[in-house]
Amino acid sequence: MNIYVGNLNYKIDENDLREVFEEYGTVDETKIITDRETGRSKGFGFVTMPDNKEASEAVESLNGATLENRNMVVNESKPRS
Repeated sequence: MNIYVGNLNYKIDENDLREVFEEYGTVDETKIITDRETGRSKGFGFVTMPDNKEASEAVESLNGATLENRNMVVNESKPRS
């Protein structure tokens, strides 16, 4: 499952995100979206977890949870239309 993670502190990196989600299961990939010009985080990213049950548990548990003084928005990623 591909998971959207928003409202992230700009200091959060891909390893931080991986650590948080690995508490719920296997993480295949983490990606923080950055500005092309500055390289600075845009405050959101994506996590890919192969097991849908673990991923669903992570989404349910982490949506609204606090990370670095910000309440994360976590939900299943929707394909671009």
